[in-house]
Amino acid sequence: MIQYDMFPLIKDILAMEPPGNNLVIRGWVRTKRDMKNLVFVEVNDGSCFNSIQCTFDGIPVPPDLSTGSAVEISGSLVFSPAQGQAVEIAAASIKVIGDAPAEEKNGIPPYPLQKKRHSLEFLREMPQLRGRTNTLAAVMRVRSRLSYAVHRFFQERGYHYLHTPVITGNDAEGAGSMFRVTTLNPSLADPGKNDYSKDFFGRETFLTVSGQLEAEAYAAALSRVYTFGPTFRAENSNTARHLAEFWMIEPETAFFRLPENMALAEDFLKYCFKTVLDECAEDMAFFDERIEKGLIGVIKSVAESAFVHITYTDAIKELEKVQNTKTFEYKPSWGCDLQSEHERFLTEELFMGPVIVTDYPKEIKAFYMKQNDDGKTVRAMDVLVPRLGEIIGGSEREENLERLEKRMTESGMNTERYSWYLDLRRYGSFPHSGFGLGFERLTQYVTGMANIRDVIPYPRAAGQLY
Repeated sequence: MIQYDMFPLIKDILAMEPPGNNLVIRGWVRTKRDMKNLVFVEVNDGSCFNSIQCTFDGIPVPPDLSTGSAVEISGSLVFSPAQGQAVEIAAASIKVIGDAPAEEKNGIPPYPLQKKRHSLEFLREMPQLRGRTNTLAAVMRVRSRLSYAVHRFFQERGYHYLHTPVITGNDAEGAGSMFRVTTLNPSLADPGKNDYSKDFFGRETFLTVSGQLEAEAYAAALSRVYTFGPTFRAENSNTARHLAEFWMIEPETAFFRLPENMALAEDFLKYCFKTVLDECAEDMAFFDERIEKGLIGVIKSVAESAFVHITYTDAIKELEKVQNTKTFEYKPSWGCDLQSEHERFLTEELFMGPVIVTDYPKEIKAFYMKQNDDGKTVRAMDVLVPRLGEIIGGSEREENLERLEKRMTESGMNTERYSWYLDLRRYGSFPHSGFGLGFERLTQYVTGMANIRDVIPYPRAAGQLY
């Protein structure tokens, strides 16, 4: 068996009982304080929110040791006499592994994250360093735990993790806004004139907006599948809610009708919320105190609530009842898409909890959604939560070949390009359902972060590429 040193992380050391001898701390300096014969150095390694204080009593410390420096400190774990911390390290030695100068040194600019609070806007300009701050480190730990929860949830329920292609020739949503992938000479690129038969794939090619269509194919083989990967939207939207590259979670379940799909979505959200409440308590307490007051209470309330079910038609009726007393920017009427203000009214004022809206007009939903017998609506669902509005969108899929082909033609789609997708309805067609959840939107919701660019390590948005 291969042996290697898995030295204890700071989160492990903070959970130990003193005395603990011959411990080694490795991490980055957060603060350094000098008091007569004592020097206090706080070190953090990103494993948890709290740093560990290392006390040097008569032990020499480099005078120019500064915030951001990578260090290795040896010593013993002892009870701390100071308030706010149970234990500390009585340091015996310190080694500077990597300097982070507080002032310009040898042509290297000073370390930009000094001992003060930095705005999230400032930190957004240096994604390579912002993970060392309390806020971004806490976000990334929660994001990591949520990722694990996603896989754990579906694996425990018999789903298979499917890697769907990033490069595609199809627009799953039929809505455009796709990034083109090409090997043609960029100086000659003209979407209206290019001969894509000479391109690498022999046709127009894009970055995917969804793995759903490919997931449907494997649901026809494996029954239960889910995707969890990057997706792309070329929307020139410079807002706190949009990213050009983000991660999507998309389960697809054979023989599920809309009611089972709604139950799965509710179960999934509650599982994710309970995971962060139970397993990220320290970080969630930070978000509740520093980012959004009352956050934990809202997340806990949704996790413990029964989701209300209401049809789109009935939701519009409820909105119309109050439009004379509520000041909606967008007037609600049957046939319009629900806006964020409508969704928040339903969740925060009318039902005061999570809501699933179903059976939307077919004209405002994607081509693949199963049509109801009324000929006007489809078996779509949107899961709405307080503080946000829509967090999940899904549907029962149209398994009838004739109806699907007609809907695609009405939508102006090239059915020849989707022949492979239509084969799923030609050979062993079956009822099936699925939904999509933007992972960054989920992370943003549970952390209370105001800008979606602060919940992904390296945000990609219009005009921003690092």
